[in-house]
Amino acid sequence: MPELPEVETTRLGIQSYIENQTVTQMVIRQPQLRWPIPCNLPEQLQGKIVQRLTRRGKYLLFEMGQGALIVHLGMSGSLGILKQKTAPKKHDHVDIMFANNIVLRFTDPRRFGSILWAEGAFLQHALLAKLGVEPLTTDFSAQYLWHAAQRRKKSIKSFIMDNHIVVGVGNIYATEALFLAGIHPQRPAGLVSEIEMTKLVEVIKNILTKAIQQGGTTLKDFVNGEGKPGYFSQQLQVYGRQGFPCFSCNKILQSMRIGQRTSVYCLYCQV
Repeated sequence: MPELPEVETTRLGIQSYIENQTVTQMVIRQPQLRWPIPCNLPEQLQGKIVQRLTRRGKYLLFEMGQGALIVHLGMSGSLGILKQKTAPKKHDHVDIMFANNIVLRFTDPRRFGSILWAEGAFLQHALLAKLGVEPLTTDFSAQYLWHAAQRRKKSIKSFIMDNHIVVGVGNIYATEALFLAGIHPQRPAGLVSEIEMTKLVEVIKNILTKAIQQGGTTLKDFVNGEGKPGYFSQQLQVYGRQGFPCFSCNKILQSMRIGQRTSVYCLYCQV
């Protein structure tokens, strides 16, 4: 699944093509995504100008004055820029055409993504209103995370993946961050010290920033907005490496299921 760096990489990749551009047409070939695309959406979008392209968690927000188009890439979705007419392929479900002759194409083989319209105060939409803090802002601090974790028995990995606490720290980056911070993924969040939280917050910020700079993490389903894969997977320390030696101590990396997700960790480096 595209995580926050992949979504941010997509935003950066398509932003310059569509901001301040007028929507001229929307073509929906397959409306049945995670939620059905509203049948009147093409009429709603026609003539509107994308004033800003922003992101909240893993949602892309096409801000258009009195509302916003909310796009989620789901498990396998991607957005690509087309500079000329190109015949759609099997999983190319939606095209949005702009006055500058750019086409924004939404592709989603598994159809777990979503395209919805939010009228008015779009940040109060049900999908956005209860999201936690953004991890790359000053709101996400060691003090904030430590206070939120008090008396929490949930595992620290599930805790930092909870979008009500902090958005966008998915399985890949949670696994990597806990390894670099030396914290066992199954330890209860309430038993992580404030000093350890300081290290964890620092690591999460660093790893997400580096991933964005390097184009996200390459997964078999992900390409960024310009059709190029990311490169951050070349630097993964533990994710996907169960059964291989730890880069730090050379012991074999272990794995377990936490919150229905595979968690890879080092029994010796993480306590």
